Amino acid sequence: MSIDLSVALGPLVLKNPVLVASGTFGYGLEYAELMDVSALGAVIVKTITPRPRPGNPAPRIWETSGGMLNSIGLANVGVDAFIAEKLPQVRQLGTAIIVNIAGATVEEYWEVVEKLDPHSGFDAYEINVSCPNVKDEGMAFGASCPVTAQIVSGIRKRTNRPIIPKLTPNVTSVAEVARACADAGADALSLINTLVGMAVDVRTRKPRIATVTGGYSGPPIKPIALAKLHEVRKAVSLPLIGIGGISTADDALEFIITGASAVEVGTANYVQPDSAIQIISGLRKYCETHGLSRMQDLVGTLDTGAR
Repeated sequence: MSIDLSVALGPLVLKNPVLVASGTFGYGLEYAELMDVSALGAVIVKTITPRPRPGNPAPRIWETSGGMLNSIGLANVGVDAFIAEKLPQVRQLGTAIIVNIAGATVEEYWEVVEKLDPHSGFDAYEINVSCPNVKDEGMAFGASCPVTAQIVSGIRKRTNRPIIPKLTPNVTSVAEVARACADAGADALSLINTLVGMAVDVRTRKPRIATVTGGYSGPPIKPIALAKLHEVRKAVSLPLIGIGGISTADDALEFIITGASAVEVGTANYVQPDSAIQIISGLRKYCETHGLSRMQDLVGTLDTGAR
């Protein structure tokens, strides 16, 4: 039986619905030595900012029971070096490339797009709106519907490539932010980004990471991520990418059935580098077992019992 795993994220068509999350897969080049990266639906490269960033001071990663905390601080080479040094190699990976971008101000997001967009070798933008806005006392851009809409609409004016805002769960209503993104011209949405978390060393009475709090990810956040996805699915009609605690094919299937057209694998990449490849294989087997010829037919088939 021939299985069509391809999915559409607005105008972007992927060979399968399994992507690797920004910040957990480098620029894809490192993993290419370990696995067939071309088999992935897409690689989302680590966040790019207008200028190079060294990241936050150490310690900036702490393993928790079942998950991890990180406060890397968007360490990256900056957009100019990315274009000159990384993009020529990234475009050779043999699959769709999505560039995750961020800034400290609204204008910095636009600046990254203005520099990147004339170049070939990538297919879409994922917009990290979980960054602190230096003009608004450090509040995350994604916590404000008007500011998020301003970022997205400004990017829409600067590119014809698909725009995928990555939503933070650390808001009162993720559905309202999703609607603001849709109205501003987004092509798809990815969710959720990490939850805010912390850990304490009881012997020294110091936080486990230097910034005190960081992004919490891993299997324990999956139920929260699913609930947020379900909330957003009811609010907008845009294609969704599910993120949060995905490490097996069954995890991915939960998101797809709930309404995600695709999923991102993040923390699991650290535990099992080829976990995304194994998930793709598991999705194919599920379709074969359940007589599905197209993965797209499974999206949003959740039966809540509502009549």
